[in-house]
Amino acid sequence: MAKQALIVVDIQNDYFTHGKWPLVGADAAADNAARLIAAFREAGDSVIYIRHEFTSAEAPFFTPGSDGAKLHPTVLNRADEPVVLKHFVNSFRETELQSILDEQGIKELVVVGSMSHMCVDGVTRAAADLGYTVTVIHDACATRDLEFNGLIVPAAQVHAAFMSSLGFAYASVISADEFLGAHR
Repeated sequence: MAKQALIVVDIQNDYFTHGKWPLVGADAAADNAARLIAAFREAGDSVIYIRHEFTSAEAPFFTPGSDGAKLHPTVLNRADEPVVLKHFVNSFRETELQSILDEQGIKELVVVGSMSHMCVDGVTRAAADLGYTVTVIHDACATRDLEFNGLIVPAAQVHAAFMSSLGFAYASVISADEFLGAHR
């Protein structure tokens, strides 16, 4: 039985260069996520994919049934790896994620994906609140520039602020190389 699961959050086509909502560093983050997927598969540990679709065709991205809402080719699941469809920021909300983890006896989660300031943050905080031990792989996550009150906050600063916050109380936050080096 797998002791840990890799949670691959929303690495979907709309977040890449030709998508509707491109992120800064999406390609590099997806490449690191792919390295982790390969390592988890090799170790016989679970890989669970999260795929976000909004419920309205008027959504700015991830519209129902669109190519943009599909998993990115860099991180496609195998037939035996579940894809959890969600409609909210929190991957546990109104999904089967927790029951999948419970069925497998998983207590440790490793999180990668998009966006650092939304769905990665949401699943990490929820998982910690539910009692899971969580590790976030910071260089396998991506985000975008944000605007607040007329101020543009660059993606690198958004990412750093959220990784710092998660690392303070919710998760261990490390690089892909650090994780892979420690788990070989």
